[in-house]
Amino acid sequence: MIIVADNLRITRPIIAQAVERLDPAPIRDMALRCKNAGADAIDINSGPLSRRPAERMTFLVETVQAAVDLPLVLDTTNPEAMAAGLAASRRRVVLNGVSLEADKLAHILPLAQKADCDLIAYLLRPDGHVPPDAAGRMEAAVALFGECQAAGIDPGRLIFDPIVAPLAWQEGNRQNMAVLEVIRTLPDLLGFPVKTIAGLSNLTTGAPDNDLRRRYQSAFLPMLAAAGTSMLLMNVLDPAVLGIAKACRRICGSAIFTWQ
Repeated sequence: MIIVADNLRITRPIIAQAVERLDPAPIRDMALRCKNAGADAIDINSGPLSRRPAERMTFLVETVQAAVDLPLVLDTTNPEAMAAGLAASRRRVVLNGVSLEADKLAHILPLAQKADCDLIAYLLRPDGHVPPDAAGRMEAAVALFGECQAAGIDPGRLIFDPIVAPLAWQEGNRQNMAVLEVIRTLPDLLGFPVKTIAGLSNLTTGAPDNDLRRRYQSAFLPMLAAAGTSMLLMNVLDPAVLGIAKACRRICGSAIFTWQ
């Protein structure tokens, strides 16, 4: 299970200000903190970047690459920003991502096909809404897999995201049981060793305090690991939850276990 840091996101005021001013220091500091904490990769969540998208995404990618040598996940809804991030990348990256939404199919799929890079595939309906159950998510997976095949995307490049639901959503707990079912079922459904990713931080969106956030993430994380989740998008600066992620990885891994 690859651990991807979701800490470098434009919703954090210090990151938003750094992007606005093109100030590399806070970006570099966050990237180094994530690497030192034990992240395997860093998600650069720039949001839509409605103003100067190419300049700002280039700045983000170049700043993070200069600070750390970790793989990058380019996380933006702006195709121009995504293309600029790809152009600035010195190593292979993951695009985050595509769904059955028409604009995503039209703009993100060609970028992924041309770059021959890994691509996160969100299991959403064409209207952008989250399916309410496992059947809806698997229906989206089949349809999106077909679109990716038609676009010439190598199936081995796809990373399916079944959308972890905030617990505060109506039937959020039931939806997250569906997420586990989808992760377990996708390899048989699609007929190849499917890679998956789960956004652990989504689970506790709106949690009133850090103790509750930590408690519920710590409970759900082993379920995701046992279901076979390939990549985990999470806050790597919470040492308690990160410690559980690393322990799960060792328990679920194929290497011979030692206490050291």
